[in-house]
Amino acid sequence: MRLTFLGLGLLFTGLGFLGALLPILPSTPFFLVAAYLFSRSHPRLEVWLLSLPQVGPLVKNYRQGLGIPKRTKILATVLALGAASISTYGLPHPAGQVAVVLLIAYGIYYIWKRVPTLAPEKAPKDQELPKS
Repeated sequence: MRLTFLGLGLLFTGLGFLGALLPILPSTPFFLVAAYLFSRSHPRLEVWLLSLPQVGPLVKNYRQGLGIPKRTKILATVLALGAASISTYGLPHPAGQVAVVLLIAYGIYYIWKRVPTLAPEKAPKDQELPKS
C-alpha cells in the first residue's frame, strides 16, 4: 500500500506543478492530496514538499485549520462547474448527468462550507499568498 501511496503522491505532485504553470489548472488541491499521500508513504518527500516556498505554506495553513485562500476556492468552483458542464453534455443517460451534478454540487458545498477561507491577516507575514 505504501508503494501505491508513493506513486499517487508523485502523480499528484506532478499535477500540482503542472497546475502552477497552467492558469486553468489549480495546484492547491493536488499538493494537499500529495502531502497526505506522502505522509502515509514517504516522510522525507512530505518534508521536501512542505519545504517548498510556494507549496509548504498552503499545506501547513490547511493542516492547521487556517484554510485555503479565497482565490483558490473561486478557481476550484469555476473549474468544477466547467467540468460539470462538459461531463453532463457528454453523458447520454440522465441518471449519469444527475450523478455528476450532485457530485460537483457536493464538492462545491464542501469547499465553501467545510474548508475555512484563509484570512489574509492570519497568513504568516513573511509569506505571500500563492496564486492558486
